[in-house]
Amino acid sequence: MSMAGTIKPRSPEELRQAVEWALNEGTTLDVRGQGSKLALGKPMDCGQVLDLSGLSGIVDYAPEELVVTLRAGTPMRDVEALLAQRNQMLAFEPPDLGPLLGREAGQGTLVGAVMGNLAGPRRLSAGAARDHLLGFSGVNGRGEIFKSGGKVMKNVTGYDLSKLLTGSWGTLAVLDEVSVKVLPAPDQTRTLLLHGLTDEAAVTAMCTAMGSPHEVSGAAHAEGLSALRLEGVAPSVEARLKGLRDLLADAGARMEELDTLESRAFWMDARDVAPFVELPEAVIWKISCPPTEGAAIVRRIKAQRSAAKALYDWSGGLVWIALPASADADHAIVRGAIGTTGGHATLIRAPEAVRAAVPVFQPQPAALAALASRVKESFDPKRLFNPGRMG
Repeated sequence: MSMAGTIKPRSPEELRQAVEWALNEGTTLDVRGQGSKLALGKPMDCGQVLDLSGLSGIVDYAPEELVVTLRAGTPMRDVEALLAQRNQMLAFEPPDLGPLLGREAGQGTLVGAVMGNLAGPRRLSAGAARDHLLGFSGVNGRGEIFKSGGKVMKNVTGYDLSKLLTGSWGTLAVLDEVSVKVLPAPDQTRTLLLHGLTDEAAVTAMCTAMGSPHEVSGAAHAEGLSALRLEGVAPSVEARLKGLRDLLADAGARMEELDTLESRAFWMDARDVAPFVELPEAVIWKISCPPTEGAAIVRRIKAQRSAAKALYDWSGGLVWIALPASADADHAIVRGAIGTTGGHATLIRAPEAVRAAVPVFQPQPAALAALASRVKESFDPKRLFNPGRMG
C-alpha cells in the first residue's frame, strides 16, 4: 500500500489503516472508486488520493433472495453483466454520467452512484438509490469500522445512515462493501411516443399518464418528443399500451410505438443524458423540482438564455439544462428561475475554474447547513474525506 500520492487499499483492514494514517498525519483524502465523476463538484486539493479500485469484486449474489453484495470499487458494468445473466436488474437505473463528464462509458461504480444518490428514469416508480441500499460497511473519519445494522458510529446514534450517506458524495465516510436490492428484469418494454407537444402540454400528458392505472415506468420529453414507458409481461403491456393511447387520444399528438429493443436503447440514452454528450462545450445543470413546475422553470431560463436546451425526465420533475459556456455558468439565472418552487439545481458539468467560482450544489438554508455541519462533525471531525467537494 503506497503512501506516495495514491493509497490503494486491497482489504477493509488496509482501508482502515489508510484512514488512520491520514488522521495521524493530518492529510486530506480524495476518495474515488473508478474516478468517472471526478469532474462533478467543487475542485479539491487533497494531500492523497484514496483509490478504492483495488476493493473490487462481487462478494455474494443470491438471485432467489434478490440481493447482491459487492466491494466499493466494483465497476457498474460488472454488476450489470452479472445481473443480466439471471435476468435481473438494478431497478433504480443508476445513470452512467462518465461520457457526459468526458470519460469512457462503463467506468463508474455502483457505490459512486449510491454516494451521489443517482437514479434514472425508473426513479418515479422504483424509488431512489437510497431505497435500494440494504446494508453497507466502511470506515468513518475517526478511523473506526462501522456496519449498517451492526455497530452504530459513536455520536451518530439515531441517524438513518443510508439516508445520510446517499447524496454525500464521499464527504462523510468511505464504504468498502454494499448490499443492494435487485429485481427481475421485465420481459417486455414498450414505449409510446407523442410527437409535437409543447413542454407544458408534454408535462400535462406525462403527469396524466403517471397518475393513471397503466403503471408507467418512465416519462420523458425533449424538443417536441415525449416518451412513456410500459414494462412487464407481453399481454399486460399490450393492454396497458392500448389504455394509454385511449387516455391521451385528446392530447393532440401524433403517436408512435417502440418495441422492446428500441425502447431499451431509447431509455438508456435518456438515463445517461446522451443528447447532451454531443454538446461538449455546453454547461450542464440538473434541476429537481415538482413535475408541474419544470416547464415554467425552463421558460424563465429561456427568456434570458434563448439558446438553452432542456431534457425532461421523471414527468418533468428532473430537468437537464444545457447552456452556452460562460464564466459563471449562469448560476444566478438558473437558480433565480427556480425561485420559490421548492426545487434545487446542481451544476453537473463546467470547466474547473467555473466550478471553483460558483456554488455547484444548491446553497442550503442556514438551519439545514448547521445540521449538515453537525453531521459532518460526527462522521468526519477532521474533514479528511473529499474536503470542499460540496462547497
